[in-house]
Amino acid sequence: MKKLIAFAGIALLASSVFAQKVLKVGATPEPHAEILNLVKEDLAAKGIDLQVVEFTDYVTPNDAVEAGDIDANYFQHIPYLESFNKEKGYHLVNAAGVHVEPVAFYSNKIKKLDDLKKKATIAIPNDPTNEGRALLLLQDAGLITLKEGVGITATPLDIKKNPKKLKFKEIEAASLPRVLGDVDGAVINGNYAIPAGLSAKKDGLFVEGSSSPYVNVIAVKAGNESKEEIKFLIEAVKSDKIKKYISERYPNGEVVAVF
Repeated sequence: MKKLIAFAGIALLASSVFAQKVLKVGATPEPHAEILNLVKEDLAAKGIDLQVVEFTDYVTPNDAVEAGDIDANYFQHIPYLESFNKEKGYHLVNAAGVHVEPVAFYSNKIKKLDDLKKKATIAIPNDPTNEGRALLLLQDAGLITLKEGVGITATPLDIKKNPKKLKFKEIEAASLPRVLGDVDGAVINGNYAIPAGLSAKKDGLFVEGSSSPYVNVIAVKAGNESKEEIKFLIEAVKSDKIKKYISERYPNGEVVAVF
């Protein structure tokens, strides 16, 4: 009888070990996937098996959440999320804001903006909201003036004044660091600049302000934001441990926690 009880206890223990809920979260490599990997043990303690699925583009992770292939993603800012929903008819929502990655203007050919020559070629992201974000940055830098009211939806066609007659190359965001040497300058998102060894503070000739509305969020399909495992995920990524990690890993402000 005692043996049966012992076996039953072992079986119960084994079942509890293997009864973890699987939570699949898509992310671009840095800093998103790195941050998620740091909280795996925290979630495991709550019975959640966090599986980080890495993506290198800005489209597939949203497709995967909408289709239910993954439970959440962590790579995008709010304007991009809203634009994507509108364009695709998706139902993704912001479950929590985590950090900001300031975009910056980089160049391998000049040391300051005043040295930018006429008819210089500037590479910018080709997805709608990041393209607008890049053009707004260049406007803040005094290089161009956009038409009134275009905001984050701006494209090169919305440029009202272009004193230096700059030319624009619309490039997939992930490819911008690789083409930096082939153009006179490029506006690059933080999560692609960082793996390429670029620091906004050290290497950026002009950097987005700290009051940026482009907060990177945990996104889920509408209705799933109240799920227990999502709440635990948010609690983990907005912990003091992660805030400390961000400040120590990115002392030059390439990533800034918003919690």
